[in-house]
Amino acid sequence: MTVSSDEPLFGVVWRALATEHASLAIAAPLARRYPADVVPFAALLEYREDALAQLRELMLPGEETYVGWSEIAGVEFPACQGIEVLFDINALQMVPSQSSATVAVEDKAAPPVIMPLNAENAAEMVELTDVAFPGFFRPRTYVMGSYWGIRAEGKLVAMAGERLAVPGMREISAVCTRPGHTGRGYAAHLIRHLLHEHAAAGLESFLHVAETNHRAIALYERLGFVMVGATRCTRIRRSAT
Repeated sequence: MTVSSDEPLFGVVWRALATEHASLAIAAPLARRYPADVVPFAALLEYREDALAQLRELMLPGEETYVGWSEIAGVEFPACQGIEVLFDINALQMVPSQSSATVAVEDKAAPPVIMPLNAENAAEMVELTDVAFPGFFRPRTYVMGSYWGIRAEGKLVAMAGERLAVPGMREISAVCTRPGHTGRGYAAHLIRHLLHEHAAAGLESFLHVAETNHRAIALYERLGFVMVGATRCTRIRRSAT
């Protein structure tokens, strides 16, 4: 089954690596991946053993990555010698509704100052995101898009930014707040900031959230996001030999 659909978020990892992030792609005819220091994501053009074998050759022995794929009736994740399937993460795909731009953020204090983040802040961003989702944000994830943060007493306490990028759409990702600073609306302010940035650039926003992350789902729904699809990330490991 080939990654081809009228749905813009179908096979979105492959689409990103073939378009807006093509310069980052480590590629074979049927497999593509991001560099390990950018993000642990890969994709197959077709869900076949030979495609997974091509991805295996793009990985180092013992390396692990997530293969993003959209479930299709009757199609299973392929088996391949030298590749161990570790586990799956099911994720919901959400986009802002037409009314989301008018959803107010509940301010419990003065609006926070939102500042751009860049290469100089890479170590801080990795340290903060490791609190929420260890291993996903890497030293060069920041090259995937723009990132924004909020500081308290000089320390980065909240952030959000852009990850996957396809023509006309950008993913909102890395939304996290340091423990001890939650409940202040920081995540909501950062998401609204990105929504406005995208709208100003003529881009549509989307995001992924684990189906078990009920707190995040509730936040996104309060901000006007609605579910439009689902996808699966399968974590695999290339054998060490």
